[in-house]
Amino acid sequence: MGEGASHVAAGMLAPVTEADAGERALLELGLRSAHAWPGFAAELRDATGMDVGLRRCGTLVVARDRDEAEALERERELRARLGLAVERVLPSAARRLEPALAPTLRLALDVPDDHAVDPRLACLSLARAAAHAGAVLRSETPVVAVGPGAGVTLADGARVGADQVVVAAGAWSGELPGIPGDARVPVRPVKGQSLRLRDPAGPGLLERVVRFEGGYLVPRGDGRYVLGATVEERGFDTAMTALGVHDLLRDAAELVPGVLELELEELVAGLRPGTPDSAPVLGPSPVADGLVWATGHFRNGVLLAPVTAELVAATLGDEEIDHGFGPDRFATTGAAA
Repeated sequence: MGEGASHVAAGMLAPVTEADAGERALLELGLRSAHAWPGFAAELRDATGMDVGLRRCGTLVVARDRDEAEALERERELRARLGLAVERVLPSAARRLEPALAPTLRLALDVPDDHAVDPRLACLSLARAAAHAGAVLRSETPVVAVGPGAGVTLADGARVGADQVVVAAGAWSGELPGIPGDARVPVRPVKGQSLRLRDPAGPGLLERVVRFEGGYLVPRGDGRYVLGATVEERGFDTAMTALGVHDLLRDAAELVPGVLELELEELVAGLRPGTPDSAPVLGPSPVADGLVWATGHFRNGVLLAPVTAELVAATLGDEEIDHGFGPDRFATTGAAA
């Protein structure tokens, strides 16, 4: 379960760091979901006994040179106008917070409300919780047709009847056969390469998430770190490249030199589900009864998991919720796509 983008994701819960002045509705959705994560994690722990690795560690956004520092100052001003918690931190103060940072650091922003979770543990816990609640899980079972209001057809010819079908197939959501052309939404794959690193000495290199121009370093709290991620329009290609690995390590080492002492544990690439407006698609199809969309989360799938679950459950319960992210905004482009 969760072998797609969730398996590759670093798990940052970063509505403040990702904030954009032109995407106020998405910011509010992200803040709402981030606020829900502690309770969501606690529910999963109660249901399964599993800890999903939620770390309320905060984030440091750092700049390497003058240009990046000026850009970071503009980002700080934007967040201040939006009423978000963010503090300008001088290099010396940033290094007191995170001693592993390079002395050449030019500027940092402390974002105390952006945290992280382990998506792999979260997916496993969700699968167990669903099974405990009576759900029938069919892993590694290809779907060859989706019939709105009629369920799905599996590769072995079996049919699973259902009045409502939730399409949550990530980057492949727009490719599923059987969905009427005018009901499709334009979801595309956006490739991301990342590295899993491990410190044999255990945790301690970093406590906070460190974000920089072109990447991030996310500590898991046990001596493991996720370094990522490229953003590439390469279709359904998931090959790792020497250039991608080189650039990630080079950029990270300029800010956290100790990253080069870590052991390389895994190289992995995944596909984010992108949409034309970089916002998720949540809710019932306006033209196909029984078809519900939960896809297109792009860089914020892990962050938006709790609120997505809430909104989809409300839709399946016939509640009408106007959140602004329904598939109806693609009513004309979906057919063309």
